[in-house]
Amino acid sequence: MKQGIHPDYQPVVFMDTSTGHQFLSASTRKSNETVAWEDGNTYPLIKVEISSDSHPFFTGKQKILDAGGQVERFKKKYNM
Repeated sequence: MKQGIHPDYQPVVFMDTSTGHQFLSASTRKSNETVAWEDGNTYPLIKVEISSDSHPFFTGKQKILDAGGQVERFKKKYNM
């Protein structure tokens, strides 16, 4: 791998702004904000609007749309 052309891959803390949930991961993103983590180290803080803690799919609050009528119309149209 060529030296000096790749961004630094570093540990960062992501914070879900809607729930306040934080998790430690790694990223190439930079941030001027920092936060002290549970292990005593300080990491850059990246704020995100949605994470698995607040996304409707992962929280079980996702609404499923009924597409049954579309299937019947398709079958009727193509004589299935």
